[in-house]
Amino acid sequence: MSDLTLFLKKKFWSAFFIGFLFLSCSSSDLERNPYLAEYSFQFPINLNLPEYDDLRFAGGSILIPQLGHKGILVFNLNGNTFFAWEASCPNHLPSSCSQTEIVGVLAECSCEEYQYSLATGQLLNPPEDAETLYPLLFYRAEVRGNSVVVSN
Repeated sequence: MSDLTLFLKKKFWSAFFIGFLFLSCSSSDLERNPYLAEYSFQFPINLNLPEYDDLRFAGGSILIPQLGHKGILVFNLNGNTFFAWEASCPNHLPSSCSQTEIVGVLAECSCEEYQYSLATGQLLNPPEDAETLYPLLFYRAEVRGNSVVVSN
C-alpha cells in the first residue's frame, strides 16, 4: 500500500470514531440539575493562610460559605488533587436544611441524611424508591503554585 492510502485509511477511521462518539451521546447524559442554577465565579484559596490549613493534607476539606448557593466544599484527595462541590444538597429545592455538612470524607445533607463522597460527588445512600438522583454539583479546582483556584 502507498503512503497516501495508509494516510487516507487512518483519516477515515479517525473521523468514523469521532462521529461514533458524537452520535452515541444522548441528551439525557447532559441532563442538568433542575434545583441548582449555575453561578459564574473564580475564587483563589491561598494554602499558606491558616484558615485553609485543613486543605494542606490528603483527606482534608473545608466549607467556604460565601460562594455558590449554600457554599463550596473543597476536598484534597491526595495532596495534589483537589475537588470542589456545591454545598447545597442536589436532590431537593434549596431550603433551610439543604446545606451539606462535612463529616470526615463525606458531605451529609441534614434534610434526609443523604451522604455524598467528597472524592467522587456520588450519592452513597440512595433510597430504593428514588427515580432520578443527582450527584453533588462539581466546580473546577485548579492548583496554581501555593493556591487552589475554584471556579465555574
